[in-house]
Amino acid sequence: MVLLSSYLGALALGSTAFAAQPILGRATSLDAWLSTEASISRQAILNNIGADGQWVPGAASGVVIASPSKSDPDYFYTWTRDAGLVMKTLVDLFRGGDASLLPIIEQFISAQARIQGVSNPSGGLSSGGLGEPKLNADETAFTGSWGRPQRDGPALRATAMIAFGEWLIENGYTSIATDLVWPVVRNDLSYVAQYWNQTGFDLWEEVQGSSFFTVAVSHRALVEGSTFAKNVGSSCSYCDSQAPQIRCYLQSFWTGSYIVANFGGGRTGKDINTVLGSIHTFDPQATCDDTTFQPCSARALANHKSVTDSFRSIYAINSGRAQNQAVAVGRYAEDVYYNGNPWFLTTLAAAEQLYDALYQWNKIGSLSITDVSLPFFKALYSSAATGTYASSTTVYKDIVAAVKTYADGYTQIAQTYASSNGSMAEQFTKADGTQTSARDLTWSYAALLTANSRRNAVVPAPWGQSLATSLPSACSPTSATGTYSSVVITSWPTISGYPGAPDTPCQIPTTVSVTFDVKATTVYGQDVKIVGSISQLGSWNPSNAVALSADKYTSDNPLWSGTVNLPAGQSFEYKFIRVQNGAVTWESDPNRKYTVPTTCGVKSAVQSDVWR
Repeated sequence: MVLLSSYLGALALGSTAFAAQPILGRATSLDAWLSTEASISRQAILNNIGADGQWVPGAASGVVIASPSKSDPDYFYTWTRDAGLVMKTLVDLFRGGDASLLPIIEQFISAQARIQGVSNPSGGLSSGGLGEPKLNADETAFTGSWGRPQRDGPALRATAMIAFGEWLIENGYTSIATDLVWPVVRNDLSYVAQYWNQTGFDLWEEVQGSSFFTVAVSHRALVEGSTFAKNVGSSCSYCDSQAPQIRCYLQSFWTGSYIVANFGGGRTGKDINTVLGSIHTFDPQATCDDTTFQPCSARALANHKSVTDSFRSIYAINSGRAQNQAVAVGRYAEDVYYNGNPWFLTTLAAAEQLYDALYQWNKIGSLSITDVSLPFFKALYSSAATGTYASSTTVYKDIVAAVKTYADGYTQIAQTYASSNGSMAEQFTKADGTQTSARDLTWSYAALLTANSRRNAVVPAPWGQSLATSLPSACSPTSATGTYSSVVITSWPTISGYPGAPDTPCQIPTTVSVTFDVKATTVYGQDVKIVGSISQLGSWNPSNAVALSADKYTSDNPLWSGTVNLPAGQSFEYKFIRVQNGAVTWESDPNRKYTVPTTCGVKSAVQSDVWR
C-alpha cells in the first residue's frame, strides 16, 4: 500500500483554522470520498505517532499521541485507551496486507513495555499503575489532577497486541510472540482480572462508576487472552475464572429497551459508549448474540435507535431529519464539554455498528426481528414485523437495503463536516458543523478506517465470542491475581518472507516518485500546472512549471495529476496555477508546504489537494 504523504500544506503544524476549509464532501460521492479519506486517515494516524510523526515532534518512539493540539484543549499526551484502539486499527490493516506498518507496531509494543513500568499517581506495575489514563509524550508520568483510574486501557492495549501476536504465530514466528509480546500482554490481562469489578472513570473521563464499555472490552480481552496464552505454550487461569463472571455482570446493563452506559453519574445512561462497546467486541464469526451485545443483536439494535434518537432534537444540524435518516451523534445528550457537540468518532461508530450487522446477517443468511428490535426496524421499513427472514426473501433484501442507506447516512455526515483536505478534529459544532476542540484527533481517523473497512465487508479476526456465551447461574463480584513482570524489549528479530514484507535490511530511498493530485475545475483550453520553490518544480517560474494531466478528469471529479521524482526528505513550498493562452492564474495564499517522505521501503507517495 502506498503511503499518502502528509498534507501539511493545508494544515500547518499547530493550525486550528477548521472553518476556513471548504466542504469537498458535498460534491463528491461517498465511495470516492472514502477512497481518498481512508488514505488520508492512515497517514494522519502515522503523523501522530512518535518518534517520526510529522505532527508530534518530541513524542517517544511508538507513542500514539491523541492530537497535536497543545492548547484549548491540550491533548498532546498518550492515552492508553486511545492508543490501544488506534493500534488495533493499524494491526488489522497490517494483517490485511499493509506490510509497511510492521515497524510501527513493533515500536508501539516496545513503548508499552516501557510505559507499563512507569510509576504514576495510580500506582506501579503491580499496584494499579496500569490503570493510569495518560502519560506525557516522552513516556514520563502525568502527575496533574485527572479522572483516575480508567480501567479500559489495559484491555484495549492487550487486544491490539494479541492481534499482532496471533499473526506472528500464524506466520511461523511463535518464538517472537512468546518472548516479546506475551509478557507485555500478560501484565495487562493480570490487571483486567484483578480490577474489572472495581469502579473507575468511564471512557469520557467524567463519570466514576461501572462502565458498559469497560466491562465489555475487559470480557473480550480475557477471552482472547486465554487463547493467546495457550498458543504461546502458557496459560491464563485468571482469564478463565474471571471472563464468565464479567459476562454475567455485563447483562445487568440491559434495561429492557437500551443499554445503560454507566452505573453512577446521574445521567439517563443513553450514551454512545454502548455502541462503541458493541463494535469493539464485534466478532465476525458470531451470530446475533444478545449475551455479548453483538452489533446485529436485538439488544444492540434497540440500543442504537435509543442512543441516536437522543440527539435528533438537540442539535440544530439535525433539524428536519426523519426517523429513517441518520443524524450527527455526540457522546450523550447531557454533554456540556465544548458546549456539547457531535463528534466524528461517535457518528462513525453509529455507522460501523450497522455495517457490522449487515455483515453478520449476510453471513448467517437471514435476519430476525423481535419485539425488542422491532422499533429499530419499523423506523427504517414501515411494514416490518416480528419474524425471521431468509436472505432469499424480498423483505430481507428491502430491509438490508434500508439499513445500508441508513448506515451510509452517518458516514455521509462525517463526509460533510470533514475539511476539504480530509482533516477531522474531535468535534463539529451542533449549530453549523464547524470543526472544534482538538485538531486531527487520532481516534477520529481510526474510526473512519474501521467504519470504511466494515462497509467493504473487511472484518477483523475473530476473538472467540462463539465459545464465550454461557452464563454462570449467579454473578459473583470476584477477582483473580495474575502475573506482573517488568519487560524490556531492546530489539526485534527480523521478520521477513511473508507476502508484501519490506526488504531486509530496509532501505531508505534516495528519491521518491511523488504524485500530486489536485481537484481543480477548469474550462476548455485551460491547463493546471504545479510550480514551487525547488528546481524540479520550476523555482517559482510559471514558464518552467510542471504540467498536470487531466486524463482522469470528470465533472464529478475534476482531477488533475502529475508525478515528479524528488529527493527523499526534501522540504519545499508550492502552488497550483491555471494557464490559458499564456495567462496565469495563481491559487490563493498561503503557499502549500511538503516534505518528501523518507519512509523505509517506500518509493512513491501521493499528495492530494483541492484548488483554493
